[in-house]
Amino acid sequence: MNIKQAFTLALKSLMGSKMRSFLTMLGIIIGVASVIVLVSIVQGMSDEMVSTFESMGTNLISVSIRGRGGNRTVTADQMQQLVDDNPDVIGAMSPMISVAGVIIKNGDTNLDSTTCTGVNECYKDVKNSNVQAGRFLTYMDVETKQNNCVIGTYLANTLFEGENPLEQTLKINGYSFKVVGVLEEKQNGTEGSSDDTVLIPYTVAQKLARMFMVSSYNFSAASKDTVDQAMDVIDNFLLSVYSSSNAYSVYNQAEALEQVNEMTGMMTMVLVGVAGISLLVGGIGIMNIMLVSVTERTREIGIRKSLGAQPWDIMSQFVVEAITTSAIGGILGILLGIAASYATTFFDLSVLISMTAIFIAFSVSVVIGVTFGYFPAKKASRLNPIEALRYD
Repeated sequence: MNIKQAFTLALKSLMGSKMRSFLTMLGIIIGVASVIVLVSIVQGMSDEMVSTFESMGTNLISVSIRGRGGNRTVTADQMQQLVDDNPDVIGAMSPMISVAGVIIKNGDTNLDSTTCTGVNECYKDVKNSNVQAGRFLTYMDVETKQNNCVIGTYLANTLFEGENPLEQTLKINGYSFKVVGVLEEKQNGTEGSSDDTVLIPYTVAQKLARMFMVSSYNFSAASKDTVDQAMDVIDNFLLSVYSSSNAYSVYNQAEALEQVNEMTGMMTMVLVGVAGISLLVGGIGIMNIMLVSVTERTREIGIRKSLGAQPWDIMSQFVVEAITTSAIGGILGILLGIAASYATTFFDLSVLISMTAIFIAFSVSVVIGVTFGYFPAKKASRLNPIEALRYD
């Protein structure tokens, strides 16, 4: 018997009992679909995070200061002097003060999910942030502690509902701020994104956050080629102040991006492993049904053997039937997985269909068909034709 004949018989067998065949495939369908959906969601999240990091610039350097107590500390002026003394390797610097639990209000509209950050006039150069209307914060805004702010497009659209927000007033935790600029849109102007933000002078943020020591700074290297040199300069300066590298940390976007990729890679492996359990269960289901099929068709096997069929013919028939079952289940699983992946976009989830995941999931489903179909096929090929013919 050739493969074509075995495939034809396999299709006839599956069509002869449609419901049982579908239930047999169900484990494979769910397993393949689960792998595709989970990998697509993780890949989408990873791609979105990578885009966010890249939009910030690959030459971004973040500094976090924990301190050692006592009078050892650094100021924003000292950090700026470090930039001025090393213009060949460091491009710009901005203090970063996050104001937690802010409520942004204009009229009857209140927002409590907005990120409020205190920065200086160099922030736009450090983070590659430009304004699409108005202006950015200036040195005088910071120096004289002006209650001016620059807002993202989500705030502009939500708080002012199509009106021009420039020169208008909004309230941050009860304090009035004048809108002097609107940032360029980066993430479709959605809630919780980088467009849902308000930037104020860090000297004003210190008052709102009741934080008079700046513990976070962002630097930009002069170019991509000077990132390592810039990190060394910053590290050496902070080490000279604190005498211990445990008092601070210096890292760049490339390192953070690498950590994100490692984290998402591990998450993908774990989720695929969980989804793979469904494939294993599906394989066991195929083996169980094939064993039942061998028992039901014992007399048929005996007749074929008595007419000259070789053990290989019998084995190939049942192996091909198992492969066909798992392959059809894999194809249905792929279709279901792709449809379910796109359906998740209605829940504001970013997805990225992975062709690699589709190929691997389908290949695994076929391998499962071979693996779990072999034992029933081997059992069928070893049946004694005389005893098989006696089977009722």
